[in-house]
Amino acid sequence: MSSILPIEPVGGAGEPHPQAIGEGFARMLGCRVTHWAPDSVEVELALGPQHLNRAGSVHGGVLATLIDVACALSGLYSGVPGRVRKAVTLSLTTHFTGQVSGGTLLARGRARAGGRSIFFASTEVVDAEGRAIAHGEAVNRYRRGSETADGVPSDEQHS
Repeated sequence: MSSILPIEPVGGAGEPHPQAIGEGFARMLGCRVTHWAPDSVEVELALGPQHLNRAGSVHGGVLATLIDVACALSGLYSGVPGRVRKAVTLSLTTHFTGQVSGGTLLARGRARAGGRSIFFASTEVVDAEGRAIAHGEAVNRYRRGSETADGVPSDEQHS
């Protein structure tokens, strides 16, 4: 019996930015980008039982992942077709401010400031009623070739 869960496709015709999430952990979690523009992003996650802790509330690791993904993507938009931008998280701070056990979460990320190779971002996560569930800040470093909005060809995405 395998302990590896299959990655189910989350994207589709209704997902406006399927390339934003990629094929890794955030996709497996169920993250979906609904808005993406220079310096801002919105990431949704429909909660299921796999996202909950033993107490029945959304797991802190799920919230930390949403914050990390939204902070990073807020500084990685490229309007050039077929190109992507990449970054690594240098620092991530999270604050949990509420509990939720179902519905859809919305993470709103905003790139706040930065230079040639590093940018600072913040994210707030709200539940379906708009109540703050968590927020956080991140420091990210652009990967080589991603310093400008041109990015790198998408076929070099995994290098």
